[in-house]
Amino acid sequence: KALQILDVMTHSEVECDTITFSAAISACEKAGEWEKALGLFAATAESGVECSTIGFNAAISACEKGRVWEKAWQLIRMMLQTIVEPDTITFNAAISACQMGREWERS
Repeated sequence: KALQILDVMTHSEVECDTITFSAAISACEKAGEWEKALGLFAATAESGVECSTIGFNAAISACEKGRVWEKAWQLIRMMLQTIVEPDTITFNAAISACQMGREWERS
């Protein structure tokens, strides 16, 4: 449903912002749809909207649930190259992604 709403918004006069995209990424994360979450994360940047810490955290958490720790670390590295500040949730999600991927040495 969240993706349908976002699709309607992008095809109407309503402008999507960082809150809109972060909410959609979070919805995908909660549904276990890590690939869709990362697709939305990429779409955020492509649309010219700056991703927030919340958006990064949701995407990293999606990677955790998808057991794709490599993608989580790519997002962490990307985040550190921007002005977006990581927080405790960011690092907890990254550590958990490593644990889920059995990469305990990295966590």
